[in-house]
Amino acid sequence: MTGTRLHAFTDDALGTHDAVALAELVATGAVSAEELAEAAVARARRVDPVLRAVAYDVFDAPRYCADKGAALYGIPTFIKDHSDLVGMPTSQGSRAVPRHTATRDDAYARQALSSGVTVLGKSRLPEFGLNASTEFAEDEPARNPWHTDYSVGGSTGGGAALVAAGVVPIAHATDGGGSIRIPAAAAGLVGLKPTRGRHVVGTIGRTMPLNIVSENVVTRTVRDTAHYLAAIENHWRNPKLPPIGLVLGPARRRLRVALLTDTPIGTVDEPTRAAVERAAALLEDAGHVVEPIAPPVGAGFVDDFLQYWTFLTDMIVTTGKSAFGKAFDPRRIDPFTRGLRNRHRARLIRTPGALRRLFATSAVYARAFDRHEVILSPVVAHTTPKLGYLSPTQPFDTALDRLVRYAGFTPVNNATGTPSVSLPMGSTAEGLPIGVMLSAAHGDERTLLELAYTLEAARPFPSITAAE
Repeated sequence: MTGTRLHAFTDDALGTHDAVALAELVATGAVSAEELAEAAVARARRVDPVLRAVAYDVFDAPRYCADKGAALYGIPTFIKDHSDLVGMPTSQGSRAVPRHTATRDDAYARQALSSGVTVLGKSRLPEFGLNASTEFAEDEPARNPWHTDYSVGGSTGGGAALVAAGVVPIAHATDGGGSIRIPAAAAGLVGLKPTRGRHVVGTIGRTMPLNIVSENVVTRTVRDTAHYLAAIENHWRNPKLPPIGLVLGPARRRLRVALLTDTPIGTVDEPTRAAVERAAALLEDAGHVVEPIAPPVGAGFVDDFLQYWTFLTDMIVTTGKSAFGKAFDPRRIDPFTRGLRNRHRARLIRTPGALRRLFATSAVYARAFDRHEVILSPVVAHTTPKLGYLSPTQPFDTALDRLVRYAGFTPVNNATGTPSVSLPMGSTAEGLPIGVMLSAAHGDERTLLELAYTLEAARPFPSITAAE
């Protein structure tokens, strides 16, 4: 197919509103939750045959929140197909996983639903969330609404495509190595990875020796992310972390911002570097101090994180029958997943040392915040690639090298449990978004949101409808 820009925005109940505006309309009776769901379903049916972002739908029987007083009551959404929801199957993006209908909600899903959202179904992810592009060996990929020949990132590719295309204003996302922030960068969205332990830990995180997974949402505006985070704090808040609260705009205080433009193993392409430097200039114009720094971690961190990534892959496949049911069939995993597992088995002896060093990385990375409150960096090392570049059918060594170099900035926040956010701050010659990333110290999402508001006001985020 020939790539085009594809979106679902139209003059219906959803319009071009963000989630906060829609929640206000529902609260005043100007529109109903049912009308919003109907509009989102119509939009999904119009664009998803091309975008392929929906894994499973309940369009004929949306799941509404019982609490009509919830902050985001009536806002339609999709839950990532990592998480169990009653009455829906969970595939993990894999043909190897049997399609059993869940009998209870995942713990984090319950917290997400407490915000008041209406669930329309589940969004697609690459197999087990292991890739940075939502592509498959034997199925159509999820496509980027900004240009359908390009990747929408991963692993929250389906959710990012649905939000960017205007099907819904907000979608559930998870991040174990960049899986919120990379799709947000590819699709022109806000994608905040929270501090480890900020929210209820879902099934995925509870099984890991070092929990690298955080859950949140992708949105089109900073305030939607801020309001969602405030809403779910009412369900459960970690008493060991400072509350985020409802962040409504920029802070007046002057911040010291560290500027990081290279990964421990390489450089970034020119469009990405230019977007980060523009963001740095905007922050300086707003009165903040921006100073360049070297990467806080070295190339050894990259090797250790990759070793842990392959260990987790091996564990997923090895325990598949107990985790997913006796019908789990490891013969049906994608070639890339198989390659990750085989790589771990060939280097099994390295895992204990890698894990020990990853635990120690938190103290090393924390020193970067002795002088600076925030680190500004790219999200990825180059602009989002065309579909096929990160395909699981690529020769394994090629696919792995491309993935490691592409996703060179995001994993350190997963290993250290620190928060970071992707913001759309540039565009490629093809009109695709370019994201930049702000990272903060443990528990300091509030500063990230305040600074995100500053950048959003200084350079309003691109609209997918702007060229029409």
